Amino acid sequence: MIINPGNVSLADWRAIYRGASSVLDSSCQAVVAASAAAVERILARHEPVYGINTGFGKLASVKIDDADLAKLQRNIVLSHAAGVGEAMPESITRLMMALKLASLAQGASGVRPVTIALLQAMLTKNLMPVIPAQGSVGASGDLAPLAHLAATMIGVGEIRFNGGVVPAAKALADAGLASLTLGPKEGLALLNGTQFSCAYALAGLFEAEKLYQSALITGALSTEAAKGSDTPFDPRIHALRRHRGQIETAAALRMLMSDSAIRASHRDNDTRVQDPYCLRCQPQVMGAVLDLLRQAAATLGTEANCVSDNPLIFADTDEALSGGNFHAEPVAFAADMIAIALCEIGSIAERRIAMLVDPALSGLPAFLTSHPGLNSGFMIPQVTAAALVSENKQRAFPASVDSIPTSANQEDHVSMAAHGARRLISMADNLTAVLGIEYLAAVQGCDFHAPTPSSTILESARELLRQHVPTLGEDRYFHPDMMSANRLVASGKLASLAELPTIA
Repeated sequence: MIINPGNVSLADWRAIYRGASSVLDSSCQAVVAASAAAVERILARHEPVYGINTGFGKLASVKIDDADLAKLQRNIVLSHAAGVGEAMPESITRLMMALKLASLAQGASGVRPVTIALLQAMLTKNLMPVIPAQGSVGASGDLAPLAHLAATMIGVGEIRFNGGVVPAAKALADAGLASLTLGPKEGLALLNGTQFSCAYALAGLFEAEKLYQSALITGALSTEAAKGSDTPFDPRIHALRRHRGQIETAAALRMLMSDSAIRASHRDNDTRVQDPYCLRCQPQVMGAVLDLLRQAAATLGTEANCVSDNPLIFADTDEALSGGNFHAEPVAFAADMIAIALCEIGSIAERRIAMLVDPALSGLPAFLTSHPGLNSGFMIPQVTAAALVSENKQRAFPASVDSIPTSANQEDHVSMAAHGARRLISMADNLTAVLGIEYLAAVQGCDFHAPTPSSTILESARELLRQHVPTLGEDRYFHPDMMSANRLVASGKLASLAELPTIA
């Protein structure tokens, strides 16, 4: 895949996150070289320029001698590599490195071509730095995690390579690469930026898109299991509401349930007038989720193609302008939106599970077992879903409304984008398990309507599950069933059964 700096699509970022290899468009070499040359001309004026010949943060007023400029850049990397916690997953590390590469290659950061070449080579050879995931407040950039990335480029720290974790210097040497001696501005350029927060937020967005699609299928299956109506999905209803996401979601639900014999079996003489909200309001809730994810996608698509360094180098005028592009407020807001979306998908899905296990609401045997009492059936999986949904509710509190001063009050307002984005993966994991439980429960409910089939697509979803999990008769060890369903959701196999709305 070719990375064209400033013009990379969400689909390409998704592919990199999923494991695609990438290479920088060679046309950027000229602007990169021009930017590095501008830094040399700026230095020749012997004027104080932040991050090039001064200290950092509150120490910006300290002038650094020319003889110490290389040490200054090395020191910022070593001192800022202060992260803690578990290491970033390789998929998100890869995405972060590609984002940093695309930012530096726009020729506004003052780094040399050799520096970009090393970062590109590490990506190409699958040298993944071991980066502690905690320690950034989302301004001034994601300093600690990006410092751990930069440290490996100068031969410090650890790298995952050839299936193991080895010292960075050894990994570089084994891959035929030389560690870097940083030039003026380069340490700061590697550290300053939102690429850590943006990578996590994009990962959360891509997982949320897949789970939105999966939830449409599990929701349609639940509607069939409860012999719910498809009348609430009538396009005339949603045309009057006008929201794009709602209109597309309703169309998707109609498509999923089309040609269903279960629906046809109770179309006439059904004494029920209206279904519970968890069935009837799926277009309104899930449509709003889709609109929210698209808004987050627009923000993150812009952020992924931006330059979030400081100061910025303008080669045409030989200027280094200090600003605040490192402040990750847009990412924080987007991450908060994704968190809310993940929370709401799970919230309405759990209500459908609760409905299915309640015979008064679903018309199905209690807890979806033929012999309730002796068997508990789906009693406790519903409790598990409730626990996971409540956990996601607690995690969905906006991170962006928090701030804490840092760097002796020089950096006195921060975005909290980093942990706002980082929580999304664990929230997505929780939602995956909730949808896995709904998948199991809905298919079990549809089994009670045999031999009457559902629609073509929903029958393929039932068959996919039944290839791994048999119908629940007598109680059995439930955990393996849940793990199998979770894998079908997490892998995207369930969502891939139909062409469903996307975030783009």
